[in-house]
Amino acid sequence: MGRLRFGPAGKPVEYKGPMEGVPGFLRKIGLDALEYEAVRGVRISQEKALKLREEAERNDVTMSMHAPYYINLASPDEDTWRKSIKRIYESMIAAEWMGAYVVVIHPGYYKGVKSREEALGKVIEGLKVVNDILPDWVKRPSLSPETMGKVSQVGDIDEVVVICREVDRCKPTVDWAHLYARYEGKRIVDVDEVVKIIDYIERELGKWAIDPLHTHFSKIEYGKGGERMHHTLGEEGYGPDWSIVCRAYKETGINAVVISESPILEKDAIVMRDICREA
Repeated sequence: MGRLRFGPAGKPVEYKGPMEGVPGFLRKIGLDALEYEAVRGVRISQEKALKLREEAERNDVTMSMHAPYYINLASPDEDTWRKSIKRIYESMIAAEWMGAYVVVIHPGYYKGVKSREEALGKVIEGLKVVNDILPDWVKRPSLSPETMGKVSQVGDIDEVVVICREVDRCKPTVDWAHLYARYEGKRIVDVDEVVKIIDYIERELGKWAIDPLHTHFSKIEYGKGGERMHHTLGEEGYGPDWSIVCRAYKETGINAVVISESPILEKDAIVMRDICREA
């Protein structure tokens, strides 16, 4: 098995101090990844971001960042499209300050456009604009469109791969729970399928896209149309099965960052880590 890093999406549920203290807390409990959540907007100052980077490097914690939810690069409305580009730009700047290696992005929605192809084209165009306007000193973070859990959203695995094939400095974020929900529990149900997805990404985008592969995981509830809500690993009746994904990581030997989006964040990150150690 390659190197797997585990950590929470945002501030741990059992941590009460400032954000820059999170890497030290994670190290104490045996975790080594952190996704900074800017989902309500990029509000961190340069000073605090640089301090967070210092503490992450000191504690060997890999940083990633989640861009704001208020992004729709597929929107037919020019103002929404431009504002989405601005929010991703701001995320990339802050990510460079904090040493994050990817900025996770929800690409957008099909609503209002004539076809899925048009939506995909607008997403690609928007991310190319982001690359064009970024200052030269922003070097570390990659743009990272996420696989999405609702059929109304741009973000099937094939779409994410196409985006990254067309856009420089782009690598996927694979949310296994989202794929499970998008297909109403019919995908991410065996090791072979997960291995095929990993192999597909490497074949289409190159080894760098899976070194490491940036991933999200939790159990998830779905209905018609896909994702409803995330659940803890201990709740019965929901999927996908983490051990399936872990065994696929072991079989492929890849390096991966695993971000827990469970309601209990770091607690389930520890559970996932321990399951993989047993494997």
